[in-house]
Amino acid sequence: MKGYFGIGVEGVSKAMNVGTLFRTAHAFGAAFVFTVRAQYNRREGGLSDTSDTPRSVPTYHFADLATFRLPLGCRLVGVELAEDAIELPSFRHPRQAAYILGAEREGLSADVQACCDYIVKIPTRFSVNLGIAGALVMYDRLLTLGRHAPRPVAEGAPTEPAPLPMFGEPIYKRKARLRARQGE
Repeated sequence: MKGYFGIGVEGVSKAMNVGTLFRTAHAFGAAFVFTVRAQYNRREGGLSDTSDTPRSVPTYHFADLATFRLPLGCRLVGVELAEDAIELPSFRHPRQAAYILGAEREGLSADVQACCDYIVKIPTRFSVNLGIAGALVMYDRLLTLGRHAPRPVAEGAPTEPAPLPMFGEPIYKRKARLRARQGE
């Protein structure tokens, strides 16, 4: 899969939720994880982050929005049950993205939402657990940007392998064809 992603939280108070999110991010191959205005206790979060993500994945803690930074070209995608948000199944993920989820009860603050390039929502009847929401977003990213065999029409596993990437003929064949045309 081309590109990269990071995922983080704003203002979360439950370290176990952050630990679960970080562990899932590590499993999905996140390039980095982060917190903004959060009271994250690594020891407490480690009870659910059994992969000890901060030892394997760059982890950033930003005290406030003024100090929050992303890599150049990285798009910030907020995950929030907002009326005007894009439904996740209809969203085209940026190649370089950072996803941010809000606090358990309050969601994303208005100032963080204003910083987002996109706001997406998971089409559920009510809010789901922070770790579950993050996992759904990362899984959707994997499905839409990853290389997988097409889904079969009937039930069950795909009947064909994933297609091989096509980048055109090798350069030596194109050059040989060009020389042949010039010789005619």
